[in-house]
Amino acid sequence: MEIACLDLEGVLVPEIWIGFAEKTGITELRATTRDIPDYDVLMKQRLKLLKENKLGLTDIQEVISTMSPMEGAVDFVAWLKERFQLVILSDTFYEFSEPLMRQLNFPTLFCHRLIVDSSGVITDYKLRQKDPKRQCVKAFHNLNFRVIASGDSYNDTTMLSEAEAGILFRAPTNVVEEFPQYPSVENYEELKREFIKASDRELTL
Repeated sequence: MEIACLDLEGVLVPEIWIGFAEKTGITELRATTRDIPDYDVLMKQRLKLLKENKLGLTDIQEVISTMSPMEGAVDFVAWLKERFQLVILSDTFYEFSEPLMRQLNFPTLFCHRLIVDSSGVITDYKLRQKDPKRQCVKAFHNLNFRVIASGDSYNDTTMLSEAEAGILFRAPTNVVEEFPQYPSVENYEELKREFIKASDRELTL
């Protein structure tokens, strides 16, 4: 059997931190793993900016509650679930994800946790494990699943390399150029075709 592993932000939903940056006007919060490959460096920068601007979890959740999946994402998730086991592997946090996952009809999500104090201040974060996306694919292999993966950022590339097939979706030029071994697509119809091509079964659109 085959598992489809997808990144969340940038593949199915808009980048949460970019949306929050636009709402608050804090330009530095626009940085994502497309820009800063080291996730710990990125998160420490984000937490520092939140503290400096006296922003907490509720402020971010208010912005997330106004967001929707990218156009076509709900139908694409439904298409995948009819043909593959689907797991979302994301570096987002469970405290962020619920409103968006509800709109996607709750596919399985593996991500991280935030550490929040009694006043709602985000004090730290807790990774589920180191290099979690790669480790998930390895675990699926140990369960005798074949994996096809798709993502858009530096933090997805270890997942793509561990899978039987990796696909870049709407990745920035710097990522596409650094990882030319992966096909790069710009819309869900192209992504469907790449999943069909990568599958070891006879599938149709």
